[in-house]
Amino acid sequence: MTGCVLLIAGTLLTCGTGWYLRGKAVRRPRAVLAGFMIGLNALLLSAILVSLSAGSAAAAEGAAAVEGAGLGFLGASLATGMACLGAGLAVAIVGAAALGVVGEKPSMLGTTLIYLGLAEGIAIYGVIVSLLILGKL
Repeated sequence: MTGCVLLIAGTLLTCGTGWYLRGKAVRRPRAVLAGFMIGLNALLLSAILVSLSAGSAAAAEGAAAVEGAGLGFLGASLATGMACLGAGLAVAIVGAAALGVVGEKPSMLGTTLIYLGLAEGIAIYGVIVSLLILGKL
């Protein structure tokens, strides 16, 4: 039940941020992203606290094997989510620079695609880490 509440709160936070920013020129996108991340981290902290309290209650009932599974799933989702967020920021910055370079010198297209691929690799690393975490559960 608490997981559903946190999921709904995260969805509302994301949709509310998008609704607030629709049609507006964002002067400081990093400040908006920082505010969004603070709200998201507050939700994640509350999810961790709920998982810890549920884990201690489960351990008191004798189900010690289930205790770490919730935090393992949370860690796997954080690994993927944060890596994808970082990859999105990297691709945005590298892509803008690559378009500028290709506009001036079209022969540099192959080099800029390599840099874009390196930026997208960050998300793949997050998925690999989350798969390793899930493999240990």
